[in-house]
Amino acid sequence: MKKFILKRLGLAAISLFLLSLTIFLLIRISGDPAVLLAEPGASAADLEAIRNQFGLNRPLWIQYVSFISHLFRADFGQSFYYRTDVFELYLSRLPASLMLAAAAMVFSLIIGIPTGIVAAVRVNKWQDSIGKIFALLGLSMPSFWVGLVMILFFSVYLGWLPSSGSGTVLHLVMPAIALGWVFAAAHMRLTRSSMLEVLGSEYVKLARLKGLPEALVISKHAFKNALIPVLTLAGVNLVIMVNTAVIVETVFAWPGVGRLLFEGIAFRDFPIVQASILLGGTMIVVVNLVVDILYAVIDPRIRYEG
Repeated sequence: MKKFILKRLGLAAISLFLLSLTIFLLIRISGDPAVLLAEPGASAADLEAIRNQFGLNRPLWIQYVSFISHLFRADFGQSFYYRTDVFELYLSRLPASLMLAAAAMVFSLIIGIPTGIVAAVRVNKWQDSIGKIFALLGLSMPSFWVGLVMILFFSVYLGWLPSSGSGTVLHLVMPAIALGWVFAAAHMRLTRSSMLEVLGSEYVKLARLKGLPEALVISKHAFKNALIPVLTLAGVNLVIMVNTAVIVETVFAWPGVGRLLFEGIAFRDFPIVQASILLGGTMIVVVNLVVDILYAVIDPRIRYEG
């Protein structure tokens, strides 16, 4: 078990190192931040002074070594644009993203799980066909397009919901649906396949032979066992939601870490982009690491194979 955990920790560390190197290099291809930070009509000397102030005129390898050394001290640097500590700025935006992700997850589970159960119980019938169409539409329509259509109908035409911003429950409705739509489709497909597997198992057949009501067989014997992989996926998806809501948060002007990342890219604010990507990547790596370890605890075969 110890060897398995150490191996997973090593893979997690390598993943984060490669992520840090990749984002460090890619963000610097986007352009020179000094051009956006300087006043209009600034001279070459002014631009060079800004680069010198933020250390942008040093060789890339020196910048990267400095970046990594600061990371080990949990120092993500100062924002070029906001002129404040990046980590504090990230933490100030994180609660809004967590709220949005939680609401989107609730929506995706409320829609995805019942739809998947009905599709599995009524397999190859019209209910199953509707479920498959729902899954196809959910996985095919981008979240930003769903968001824009919702704004058009519910804000512009009907005037029922606010089109952007935050502050009330009504502000949360459309962003949560737009973000959770694709995850609802994913949860529906996994619930359906998991239910079909469980419904074909021997203990479910035995429960039916005992004459138990079909509703009891489905709810007590099938659903509980089929729910395990769905909840595992939901836990991982919750972290993914927090870190992939860039487009949704931008469309609805939601003040979360996704919008912070967008602002960092727009302003070429290297510290914000680096911190947002690395912190988001760390969340995903840690959650996957915990899931791997829990699986190894539950099923000893995994730790020996790993």
